[in-house]
Amino acid sequence: MALRHEKRVLQRAEIALGREGTSQAVNFPEVRNEIVALKKLEQEQKEVAVQISQIEEALKQIETNRQQNATELNTALAQLEEEKKPVVERRNQAKSAADLCNRELAGVERRLQDNDAADRELLEKLAALQAIVPPPADFDTQASTLSSRRAQLPEQRAEIERARLGSADACRSAKETLTAQQAELDGIDKRIAAIRGEYEARDRALNENSRAQQEALKQARALHQTVEERKNPAYLNIGRHLATKGIAPPNAPHLLEDVQRHRVAVEKHSQHKAELAVLSSQIDKQELRKFYFSGLSVLVLLAIILPLVFQSPAKREWLPQETEAILSINTQQLQRDELPKRWQKEQGDEWQTIWDGLTANAERTPVLNLPRDVVRVTRAMTSGDSGVREFVLVQAKSDVQPVMRSIAQDQTFERKPISGLPVWLRPEFALARLGPRTLAIGAPAEVEELVRVRLGIEQDLKITGSLFDGFQALDQETAVRLISSDPPSLSRYFSPIFTRDLLDSAQILGLALTLQNPVRGRLLIKMKSEKQAAELAGKMHQEPQRWLRLQDSELLLFAQPPEVITQGSDLEVRFIVPENSARLLLQRVAKSNAPAPAVADLE
Repeated sequence: MALRHEKRVLQRAEIALGREGTSQAVNFPEVRNEIVALKKLEQEQKEVAVQISQIEEALKQIETNRQQNATELNTALAQLEEEKKPVVERRNQAKSAADLCNRELAGVERRLQDNDAADRELLEKLAALQAIVPPPADFDTQASTLSSRRAQLPEQRAEIERARLGSADACRSAKETLTAQQAELDGIDKRIAAIRGEYEARDRALNENSRAQQEALKQARALHQTVEERKNPAYLNIGRHLATKGIAPPNAPHLLEDVQRHRVAVEKHSQHKAELAVLSSQIDKQELRKFYFSGLSVLVLLAIILPLVFQSPAKREWLPQETEAILSINTQQLQRDELPKRWQKEQGDEWQTIWDGLTANAERTPVLNLPRDVVRVTRAMTSGDSGVREFVLVQAKSDVQPVMRSIAQDQTFERKPISGLPVWLRPEFALARLGPRTLAIGAPAEVEELVRVRLGIEQDLKITGSLFDGFQALDQETAVRLISSDPPSLSRYFSPIFTRDLLDSAQILGLALTLQNPVRGRLLIKMKSEKQAAELAGKMHQEPQRWLRLQDSELLLFAQPPEVITQGSDLEVRFIVPENSARLLLQRVAKSNAPAPAVADLE
């Protein structure tokens, strides 16, 4: 490989020497053929260069024509727009007059209807009066009044009829005026469209011509480069001859030194290759076959092992199999996000209550400072005959060995090994190390069960499937994550969060919150079938306020219409959470039924 590289470098150096030393090579008859070939190629290059210059000039002319065409189009359109403005004003005035006439005519029609209704009403009253037996004492007076009122109605109707005829004539005249103005406006619009089409056709023709010229320019430049490359063999022969004669170009003497240096390097590598060939001929062929077989065996084993390694299951949380809900708090992200920082600054006591509720038993971790030393707190909940149980995992930034040394020296802790893995106990509190940076803390029974799960004595929670994979992928960017394999049971562990309709519909439900500005939420829902997933997606599009709101509250979880993505039986809902809804949501998640810290931290 080194020899091939040096040969390529030497060839380039010889070509460079030949290119610069062509004038010196004229004196040598050995390279006369190369000089003749170079002159022919240079003449061909000159012709191609002239062609390139002509094409470039044509492209400049096309661009000038395009700019002139655009200027003429803008001028013509501006003139027509100026001509169109008074026509538009007259059309608008005619339209307003026609609308006014129509409203007046409609008013006259209503007056006619009112006149007819009044006549019918008076006639009904007169008939009812005549039907009274015996007649009332003032019968004549009432009848005379009704008759006189009826007698006035025909005169009023005649007056209204005359007004209707006048209004109808005015409407007809206004409509004719509007039609004329609209026809004039349409004529101007057609002229604008015709002019625009004419100039656009010119522009398309210029564009086509420009593309053809650009393609011709590309081909000419490629031909120019091809001719330049065809000169390399001649330059190579000239360079080799000059290097052999020891002649350097006056303007570039260093090129001869480069060729001589690379020739020495090629000679050394050739010598080394010959020595290696001699050594190779002396090697036992059987030993060589063994070597090749060993190398091939290693490659085959790697081909088998690597897929198995990459297909191995993802990292587990080492939680009990019966876990129903998981709350994961990324403490570092929670402190960096905008909403928690602003909340802590404005209402420090209230935020401290939220922090204590979210982290729960993790606050009891000895030695570690939770905001400074811990990356993540994972709380798993389950319920049974004995009530609600909570399992807490604390993941530290670095190795937890200092914590274990401090506990080992503390006389208040009692050591209880389970299959070789120690559990440290004191009244109503236990701690065990499950990994280099992971601690299990909480009540003794729960910590001991976590240890047995970690050792494989009891079955762990298999976190698999697309929904859980998506939930796991949110860890690096999400401050708060919550997931439940039994959504209706969430009310056992937290204050009401989601609506009952949503909880009853979902088979698995997960929520992730990024508490930046704005607060962003991501809801992951697994349904029993693809049909149910599609139906729920449609309902969320139509009535998001029914599904995405806090239970027992008027606050919605979204500030803008949510984005709903369906994939098989899984739903993903993305939305921006209003700040007041995010605050109430965190308050409800923080109100878990975990006991308050009862044991002081170790210093």
